[in-house]
Amino acid sequence: MFTKTLDDMLVKTLVADAVTAPSMHNAQPWHFGYARGTRTFTLSADLERAMPHADPTTRGLHLGCGAALLNLRVSASHAGHRTSTTLLPDPHAPALLAAVRLDDPHERTDEFLAGLHPALRNRHTSRAPLSERRIPEHLRSALVEAAAREGAQLSFLTTPHLETVLDLITHAEGYNRMDEGREAEQRRWTRDTAAEPAVDDGIPDYAFGPRKRTGSAPLRDFAGRGTVPDRAAADFEVRPQLALLSTPYDTPADWLRAGQALERVLLLATLQGLAGSFATQPVEWPDLRWILRDPQSGTGNMHMILRLGYGPQGPRTPRRPVDQVLTIEP
Repeated sequence: MFTKTLDDMLVKTLVADAVTAPSMHNAQPWHFGYARGTRTFTLSADLERAMPHADPTTRGLHLGCGAALLNLRVSASHAGHRTSTTLLPDPHAPALLAAVRLDDPHERTDEFLAGLHPALRNRHTSRAPLSERRIPEHLRSALVEAAAREGAQLSFLTTPHLETVLDLITHAEGYNRMDEGREAEQRRWTRDTAAEPAVDDGIPDYAFGPRKRTGSAPLRDFAGRGTVPDRAAADFEVRPQLALLSTPYDTPADWLRAGQALERVLLLATLQGLAGSFATQPVEWPDLRWILRDPQSGTGNMHMILRLGYGPQGPRTPRRPVDQVLTIEP
């Protein structure tokens, strides 16, 4: 039985919530469709927003789209609709990533999804220094469980694995700087807000965060080889709290599951007063990505390095208008 009428205004609201998701360089590589007759959303990859140098397999693109998919499910649940999700519904159309049918009477309700809704528009990537205050074990366990609900594993790092991962991030950042294609690709998605007209995608310079003066916290410097006038410097964490997100397998469906798990973790973290950012540099290099595996089990396909802790939420970054990313069909 349908719980509420799904008019076009509500459809647009659900998608507006979905696109608050993070994506690589804030490229927002997604497009939604909605079919009124079947009450079904589709999510497709916008391959014109792919990054062939940093993300040649489109794994990162799938992660961002998976995060948007989780947000859509959260928003629909908050509006009183249960959802049934099918990943990669058409093997002949690989850019069609997911179909989400609303109010499937055979689908069990996820009672936790609606509770994440208040965090949707408050979650922002924070590239500011975080405090040294440790995340309590009960909250770490809750974040691990959140990832598991979407078929992924979240593992908080301890030494010496932590030291290894920090070294890999440093090496990967250096490799990126030396790679002309990756450097140009990053410049394409960064915005000089003083010199350019306002845009609705990419990373604006006010979201770069301060330059790191001291500390071990891993951060991607979106200034790249350039400089930002009057950019402040700051002391970052000496003992950053990092977690690895992985899945047992490494197919496009697993990438979508990992993206949903990532966003579920981030929304719960936001509700619990945590801020976070990403360090994906070693994940973007196949040889380094392999070394990220758990040193004891040697298993898992790594998708994301999360930095979490207590501190300021980052600034709001632009989003494309809903009319650009949504098509409503009869």
